Amino acid sequence: MARNEVSKIEIIVEAATAAALSDARHRAAVGRLVDRLVRPGPDDPLIALFERTVAEAHGAGLTEADIDAELEVYNAERRA
Repeated sequence: MARNEVSKIEIIVEAATAAALSDARHRAAVGRLVDRLVRPGPDDPLIALFERTVAEAHGAGLTEADIDAELEVYNAERRA
């Protein structure tokens, strides 16, 4: 697929996420993030940051469940 071709897909998300994505700018930004996550370049700084962050969290003894719980708290605080 050429770089300027796009496809529409369906992704299941929480209701609050769907509401936030009603804004076209947010959808476009998320689409770019998904493109980068699925097809990262060899020197993609965002992927490198995610990998370092996960490695540091695991090195500190955090599990995926711990990280998910922290993200839930963070997201709840942002909505309040």
